[in-house]
Amino acid sequence: MSAFLAEYGLFLAKTITIVLAVIGIVFGIIVLSSRGREAVRERLEVKKLNERYEDMAETIHSHTLSKLQFKKRRKRHKKQKKEREKTRQNHTDDMRGRLFVLNFDGDIRASQLASLREEISAILRVAKPEDEVLLKLQSGGGLVHAYGLAASQLMRLKDKNISLTISVDKIAASGGYMMACVADRIIAAPFSVIGSIGVIAQIPNFHRLLKKHEIEFEQLTAGEFKRTLTMFGENTEKAREKFKEELEDTHSLFKEFIIEHRPKVDIEKIATGEHWPAKRALALNLVDELQTSDDYLLEQINSKDVYSLSFSIKKPIGVRMGWFIQNTIERLLQQNPHQ
Repeated sequence: MSAFLAEYGLFLAKTITIVLAVIGIVFGIIVLSSRGREAVRERLEVKKLNERYEDMAETIHSHTLSKLQFKKRRKRHKKQKKEREKTRQNHTDDMRGRLFVLNFDGDIRASQLASLREEISAILRVAKPEDEVLLKLQSGGGLVHAYGLAASQLMRLKDKNISLTISVDKIAASGGYMMACVADRIIAAPFSVIGSIGVIAQIPNFHRLLKKHEIEFEQLTAGEFKRTLTMFGENTEKAREKFKEELEDTHSLFKEFIIEHRPKVDIEKIATGEHWPAKRALALNLVDELQTSDDYLLEQINSKDVYSLSFSIKKPIGVRMGWFIQNTIERLLQQNPHQ
C-alpha cells in the first residue's frame, strides 16, 4: 500500500509540474502576443432610469389602451415633459434631486471594489446636498482588508454629507454587512440574509501525511510570529493561540465598527456569527425597513432624476490571465482571517 501511495504521489507531482509548465508557456505566449496591442480600457456608463421606466409604461399603454386613448395620453405626456424641461431651464437652482444607483456584487476578494471606488469618485465630483446614492448590495463577505476598504469607500459619501441608502435583495453577510452598516438607511427584502458578524479562518495541514512518507518541510522566518499556522509544517499550540488571538482582535474591531454606525444594535446579541432573514433582522435593528430595491426605485422615479452608474475596467488578456493564476494560487495558500 505504501509503495502504491509513493508511486501515486510521484505521478501526481509530475502531472502538476507538467500542467504548471504548460500554463506558464501559454501565459508567456499570450503576454508576448498582446504586448503593445491592448491597453487597459476604462469606461463609465450612465443610464437615466426614468426614461427606461417611462418607455416600459408606454409599451404597456400602447397594448392596453384604445388608439384614441393612447394618442391623447401620449400628447398629454409630451406636453408635461416639455413643461418640466422649460422649468428646469428657467430655474436651474430648483432642479429635482438626483438618485445615483450603484451595484456591488461581492465575491470573497471584493473584486468589484476597483469599480466602486471610481464610481464614488465620479459622484463626489458632481453631487449636491439634495442628491442621494442607492447601493444595491449583494455579498456573503470575504477578506477583511478588502471589505474594510469597500466600507471606507462608502464612508467617503457620508463624509461629504451625501445621503446613502443600501438595498439588500439577497444577502449582506459578514463583510457584506460591514459595508451595509455604513448607510444612513438599510432596506432589505423580507427573506434576504443579514448578519453573520463574526470572523473565520481555516487552513488544511499536510504535516502528518508528509511525515508518514518521510518528506521534510522547512520554513525559515525572522520574528516569532511571522508565521503562525502553516499548511505543511507542524503547528504548535502556541501558534494556534496566537492565531486565535488575532481572530478575536479582528472580531473586536468588527464589533466596534458596527457599534459606531448602528448604535441601536445589541452588539453582544448579534455578534455571534449568526445570520437572520431580514424579517428577523428588522427586530434586531440590523435593517431599517423591509422593501425590495425595485419598489424603492419606483418610489423615487416620480420625484427624482434616477441614474444608474457602472464603471468597467477591461485589462489586456495577459494581465487577466496573470490575475487568474495569482488568484488561484492565493486561494490555495491563503491563511489570512476572512469574514
